[in-house]
Amino acid sequence: MPNREQTEQLRKGAGFIAALDQSGGSTPKALRLYGVEESAYGSEAEMFDLIHAMRARIIKSPAFTGEKVVGAILFEQTMDRSIDGIPTATYLWENRHVVPFLKIDKGLEAEVNGCQMLKPMPGLDTLLARAAKLGVYGTKERSVISAANAAGIEAVVAQQFAVAQQVLAAGLVPIIEPEVTISIADKAEAEALLLAALLRHLDAMDGEAQVMLKLTLPSKANLYAPLVDHSRVLKVVALSGGYSRDEANALLSQNRGMIASFSRALTEGLSAQQSDAEFDATLAGAIDSIYRASIAG
Repeated sequence: MPNREQTEQLRKGAGFIAALDQSGGSTPKALRLYGVEESAYGSEAEMFDLIHAMRARIIKSPAFTGEKVVGAILFEQTMDRSIDGIPTATYLWENRHVVPFLKIDKGLEAEVNGCQMLKPMPGLDTLLARAAKLGVYGTKERSVISAANAAGIEAVVAQQFAVAQQVLAAGLVPIIEPEVTISIADKAEAEALLLAALLRHLDAMDGEAQVMLKLTLPSKANLYAPLVDHSRVLKVVALSGGYSRDEANALLSQNRGMIASFSRALTEGLSAQQSDAEFDATLAGAIDSIYRASIAG
């Protein structure tokens, strides 16, 4: 069963969820934006050491607490590592009062019907059991929608809910993430189809368990209000999807009941070359602006 105190913290949503889950494919870019060039590491192991150091620096920063950051999504290697000798998920909850989530997807399939499904996840039950043992509250799994194609969107949503049932069976709470690409011409039409598909699958759920939804900020403000109000939804969170932090915050503040789950928009402006005082001040400013946008709606 999910931790009741953590559930209440997420339900109240007085803050946002930090996405610290860059994987192997996106880590070099994340490090470059942080001021660490590829010449600074000679192997994948060294690369992951550097990104863990960056994430640990963020998590240990004074502003990164449950007061404004209600949750954090981790990459599997981050979950398996420690901060100051304490397993990361344990450190997050016990030292920062931040609810830990785990990214479980293994990337995307090739595009079909304008959409990209989740790649197979062999050993998922084993991973979920390990995550639960390490104190992880929930999971996140990302698909991508790049066209207003009803068949493609239905396939993405059906797969997401099938994975969600597997996650719920393991005692964890799934964050269902069917990301709509922000640059497509038919974004608003794709979002209308996505809303209808999500409502159909939510209405068809058995039992009383709840899921979370992570969605691209919609073209039409409050489009996702029926999801925010749905009894089977614990929380609706928004991804920044390539918008700058200012753009993402402005859009988020127009949507009632949605809170942020930003990645690049959170770490924008942070640098390995900053002193701890500069780093902490920059991060505190970012956290405060995203927090204000998250509670504005």
